[in-house]
Amino acid sequence: MNDKHLTDGLTPAEAEARLKVDGFNQLPSPDRRTPLRIIFEVVREPMLSLLMVGGLIYLLLGDLKEALVLMAFAILSVLITVIQETRTEKVLEALRDLTSPQALVIRASQRIKIEGRDVVCGDLIVLAEGDRIPADARLVETHDLQVDESLLTGESVPVHKDVLKATHEGDDSQQVFSGALVVRGTAIAEVTATGVRSKIGQIGHSLNSLTTEVPRLQTQTRKLVLMFASVSSVVCVLVVVLYGLLRGGWLEAFLAGIALGMSMLPEELPVVLAVFMAMGAWRISKARVLTRKASSIETLGSATVLCTDKTGTLTENKMTLAEFRLKDGKVLQASGTLPNAFIELVEYGRLACNPEPYDPMEKAFHAFKAEGRDHPARPARLVKSYGLRPDLLVMSQVWQSEVGDGDVIIAAKGAPEAMADLCRLKPEEIAAQRISVEAMAAQGLRVLGVARARHAEADLPDTQRAFAFDYLGLVGLADPLRASVPAAVMECRAAGIRVIMITGDYPVTAQAIARQAGLYAGTKSEDVITGDALAQMSDEALALRLNTATVFARIKPDQKLRLVQRLKANGEIVAMTGDGVNDAPSLKAAHIGIAMGGRGTDVAREASSLILLDDDFGSIVTAIRLGRRIYDNLRKAMAFIFAVHVPIAGLALLPLVFGLPFLFGPMHIAFLEMVIDPVCSLVFEAEGEEDNVMKRPPRAAEAPLFSKELIGWSVLQGVVALLIVAAIFIVGLRLGMAESEVRALAFFALILSIFALIFVNRSYSASILTALKQPNQVLVYVLSAVLAMLSLTLLWPFARDLFRFGPLHWNDLAVSLGAGIVVLVFLELLKPTWRKWLTP
Repeated sequence: MNDKHLTDGLTPAEAEARLKVDGFNQLPSPDRRTPLRIIFEVVREPMLSLLMVGGLIYLLLGDLKEALVLMAFAILSVLITVIQETRTEKVLEALRDLTSPQALVIRASQRIKIEGRDVVCGDLIVLAEGDRIPADARLVETHDLQVDESLLTGESVPVHKDVLKATHEGDDSQQVFSGALVVRGTAIAEVTATGVRSKIGQIGHSLNSLTTEVPRLQTQTRKLVLMFASVSSVVCVLVVVLYGLLRGGWLEAFLAGIALGMSMLPEELPVVLAVFMAMGAWRISKARVLTRKASSIETLGSATVLCTDKTGTLTENKMTLAEFRLKDGKVLQASGTLPNAFIELVEYGRLACNPEPYDPMEKAFHAFKAEGRDHPARPARLVKSYGLRPDLLVMSQVWQSEVGDGDVIIAAKGAPEAMADLCRLKPEEIAAQRISVEAMAAQGLRVLGVARARHAEADLPDTQRAFAFDYLGLVGLADPLRASVPAAVMECRAAGIRVIMITGDYPVTAQAIARQAGLYAGTKSEDVITGDALAQMSDEALALRLNTATVFARIKPDQKLRLVQRLKANGEIVAMTGDGVNDAPSLKAAHIGIAMGGRGTDVAREASSLILLDDDFGSIVTAIRLGRRIYDNLRKAMAFIFAVHVPIAGLALLPLVFGLPFLFGPMHIAFLEMVIDPVCSLVFEAEGEEDNVMKRPPRAAEAPLFSKELIGWSVLQGVVALLIVAAIFIVGLRLGMAESEVRALAFFALILSIFALIFVNRSYSASILTALKQPNQVLVYVLSAVLAMLSLTLLWPFARDLFRFGPLHWNDLAVSLGAGIVVLVFLELLKPTWRKWLTP
């Protein structure tokens, strides 16, 4: 580029031509999930497809009422999912809009503000404090420029940039990158890369080569569907054969077999799954966690390893004053009342800052208040500023004296070694300072030296070295740990979840934060594995270290991805948290990625399954607890549905086998399956968590949703209910009761037995008495609604005729109630022997 370009910038015509060639300065938009696409994805799910096919078959058989009920629940499932996921996409769109930067560029010698997407290669961009850099660029002119690149590198300390700074291979001090934030100074830079060609774009583009994990719940439910379909097919064939052989009339046998087979199909399962996942996403959103894929909640509940970034995840991503050390060696923590000598150190540190700072460390000086002391008034006027230079990492602010005697006050802060040089400390003073700096750095503190001077205002020098500085001491700053983190880490450990820190920050800082967070609790050593050490490890050696390693520091983006992939290869279920572009590949590669919504990038959010809207690490534990609760309750609902199908199918098959009068017709089965089962299943979604939900290890990765033990428990429940209701049916016929009365008696006994199964399955770790103390308003509503519908079938002549029920007397109702009580008591007595197999 010629010199004229570096002052005048591109012309509008040149910019337009380059925009046509290079395209907009933005990452390729992800394939947005429109409501129509979401509907298509939902309909493709095998369980919902089965529900819709079942309704179609009923329609072909001429059973319009059953077909309409089936289709109604299919439509309801689709609506619930579409509403939830569309709402999620709208929130994501709002987050994208919030992060869309603008740029101030020089074109044809004029400074104009344009959308960041319109920036092209060759543009001159003007940068100032608070600006988000819109594209990768080479610095042309700088003035005390510092840039926060934590979204790219994970490192919280701002980076000093200067066009005059000596460079070596790999040094990017003369480069700025898209997505970084200017925290101090000004600059002009020439754009060198936009869109996918920028550093942020290259990381985003690499995500296309990664595949997202298929949720295990989805895989396991598909197997469950095949199992139900197989059982239904066998029973259907069996009924056709038995009916044809025992009663003749093969056409009637075929129709009876189809009807029974359809009654055994799991029509309720897609409804239950859709409701559980949608309601789970709603519940977790109340904890400020946005769910991009509802099934990911369950996966998080089974996580064995939680990989977390440090900056902005474990820490608050804001600097605070933590410790003060005077030149005479006195030490004081930044709390409580400060003696005068320490107050002087803090005040001169504040005077050395910009009046309206963007730098996190300067903000910390402004925000600090000692107990019982407010901010003092600044001197009257800022006279001059001396910025950082590559050869002197100190900045000074010159203030008009309060006394007005013609002198000015100079306040300086900077790197301790530079401050020692500036203040001309003696060798023994430098040695003492070095010991103090090392002690503070061991605590993970960012250390600054502070000094003061006085000088005649009329004779200000060109360089800071001309002042006669008096060294005051050191100030240690920290990016503090979030208050909720230690308790959250402890709860993760109790739940059998390892927490591993993977950060781009320095090892000493990472080690200090890990110690404060409690990550080292229970470990034999407090070692830190650095990125350089990691690069030298083979996959086999790394696999062994990952069994015990807790903290990884100075880690590069590709190394984060490698760590996640090796953990997965070790058989771990990996959850990964992060907020920066550097986290995006590992977020997508993990079984579940958890992005920070407050300060996270679009790339990180698009690669994740969950988004923490408040960036609070403690919310992760809430999500884990909810994930385990949802999975527990889903298993209870599945067990209940399976158990209920046993007596329904058995009572439908019983008359065919023994030549008895038909007990239930299509309307009864439709009522039982399409009303009782789904509605009662809602009770389990609202059920509270088990007492041990966060005190047990994650379930094994290969553990099925529906284990053999749970199937056995469900069958046992169903058989007990079947035997009792069948006994009532047969005894009623033997006693000469009318067929309509026996049908009503058996139907009511079955309904009350189903109620008993609800109470039996509410909790696997507690007794019925303990479970009754746990509030569940949905249970009250469901029982009231079902009892009201049952009352209508007896009291409303139209409904009684539709169901072909005869009148029931008080003694008949007592028998039905007794059936439910017997089922409840018998199964509650058996439950302790099964309990150890029922908890996942």
